[in-house]
Amino acid sequence: MTVTGQWPYKSTGRVRALVLLALGVVKVATAEQLRQLVLPGTADPQTVRNACKDLRHAGLVETVGKTSRLGAGGRPVTRQLWNLTTAGLSAAASELGRPVKEMGGTAREAAKAGAAHALAVTDTIDAIRQSAPLPTQPVSRRSAAPVPRRQLPARPAGLGHLGGWETEVALPVVGTFTAPGKGSLRADAVLQAPEDGVPVLFVEVDNHTEPAATVAAKIDRYRRFFQRKVKDHQGRDVELWSTVWEDSGRGGYPPLALVFTKDVGPEARFNRMKKVAELSRDCWRGRWHCPGAEFGLEEEKRDGWREYEGTVPVIATHLDQLRTKGPHGPVWWRFGRTTWQPLNDALTNTDTPAEYFARSDARRAAREAQYQREREETRREQEERLAAHWPCPSCGRDVDPDHTDADGYRPEPGGLCPLCERTRRELEAERSATQERTGIMARLRTRAAER
Repeated sequence: MTVTGQWPYKSTGRVRALVLLALGVVKVATAEQLRQLVLPGTADPQTVRNACKDLRHAGLVETVGKTSRLGAGGRPVTRQLWNLTTAGLSAAASELGRPVKEMGGTAREAAKAGAAHALAVTDTIDAIRQSAPLPTQPVSRRSAAPVPRRQLPARPAGLGHLGGWETEVALPVVGTFTAPGKGSLRADAVLQAPEDGVPVLFVEVDNHTEPAATVAAKIDRYRRFFQRKVKDHQGRDVELWSTVWEDSGRGGYPPLALVFTKDVGPEARFNRMKKVAELSRDCWRGRWHCPGAEFGLEEEKRDGWREYEGTVPVIATHLDQLRTKGPHGPVWWRFGRTTWQPLNDALTNTDTPAEYFARSDARRAAREAQYQREREETRREQEERLAAHWPCPSCGRDVDPDHTDADGYRPEPGGLCPLCERTRRELEAERSATQERTGIMARLRTRAAER
């Protein structure tokens, strides 16, 4: 990029390049948004604003619209909207290293109309990216007073880098990427951040201007796009999206993030999220498989797994909590779940076949362990009983102290075995009978002698 003469607003080449890079991605933004995206460490937006003015002087950017927001005192504050010219689009393509034909438009008409949705998309990209503030060199003054070191604002951990973002990306249900047909859609933004474990994330920004049914229908159009197949160079059927973006390896189609931006209160906001989730259930809910039910297994018949093939993982959040906690905070609600989760947890499928088989293996191992414990207990009891046995003092047979015979005899420690005890009792009874007979005969003889 060559411009004759000096830059009248004295911006640096680095700042101008960063502004072109940011506008090449978001297409339209205020100076404050551009500052947050690429130079959040500066004291105020003036550094970025001067770069925009110099780029306007060079014919690369322009400002054809304004936006108004409420300031701190409740009064409206008007800000200029900056967007690229056709020449600026080519310069931004060079900064991003992309072909000009992939850059989209200049967003001139959107800027004229106030670009409310485009600005919300820009805010969303900034909230997900969370560019880390870096210290800047203080401007030297004639005054000898030293410039105090400025405290930089703290921001949560972000995701990806600006060059990994694209906006208004065509997703052709029919037609091509450059000439999408009827029924196709454009993603508000697409992030590629494989370095952060997110090969691709599609982002839709909801300003609460459309009915929930319309947002749910958009999710269905995403699924239709993901389902579309084409022939690869070997003549095989492959999904069209996979020829452009990498698979996450988590199962299912690429994830879709819904970011709700309107401040309507937590309850109304979540009710809208739940309504969209309910209307799009067929798109994101995995199919349930329960193999144990077929065999009537009591424990396993309630367990199974979800098959996510052909489903669109949908995660939702609100811009405010995304700004405050960042994308790695517990700000995402995965449709079908009950809690807010960090990004990685929300994107990871649950109730998968691997988890089911792990649970099955754990149950099998638990049953085997229980069986082994019972066997060991039985063996130990048998050993304890055997250790309590003793040889019969009469015949030497093994005496079981827990054995009770038909007559109710239970050996005392060191006593006779039941057989010898029975013999002893029989002998004792016979001896008693003999003694009784002997006594009777003696008495009879005595009586006879007395007569």
